[in-house]
Amino acid sequence: MTDQTKSTTIPLHLTINGHRYELNVEPRVTLLDALRDRLDLTGTKKGCDHGQCGACTVHVDGERVLACLTLAAQVEGREITTIEGLAGADGTLDAVQAAFLEQDAFQCGYCTPGQIMSAVACIREGHAGSDDEIREYMAGNLCRCGAYPNIVAAVRQAALEVAS
Repeated sequence: MTDQTKSTTIPLHLTINGHRYELNVEPRVTLLDALRDRLDLTGTKKGCDHGQCGACTVHVDGERVLACLTLAAQVEGREITTIEGLAGADGTLDAVQAAFLEQDAFQCGYCTPGQIMSAVACIREGHAGSDDEIREYMAGNLCRCGAYPNIVAAVRQAALEVAS
């Protein structure tokens, strides 16, 4: 094997859901692949792998990002939150998670983690004032089953609960 064909890895220190992880990855490894394949955090889904469906949405420093388009190396030293990190340590669901259950805002469930992560950010960003605004700011998350009315209802419910 020549130097040009050797696999080069870089050490990363990632803080995910309040836990510190150390791993060695190739520089081109995406955050999505690091989460799923290296750290067994499989709640974040790989949908299109092209940044078009939103199934891989996570938060980096509180901002929603598409993990399939983000290199793991780009988020070193930043706070990453995945769907596994939303519930409280005692298992208490986040208001958005609870609202998704109450509003039956999923069918197959594949898009649900990304939908919930986007909904949390949508509410935090102040974009849940009306159903139209929720639809606009959740537009980057696709649901093949068409559960959109229930998703909007869940976001609306959670936004009201968070505000009170």
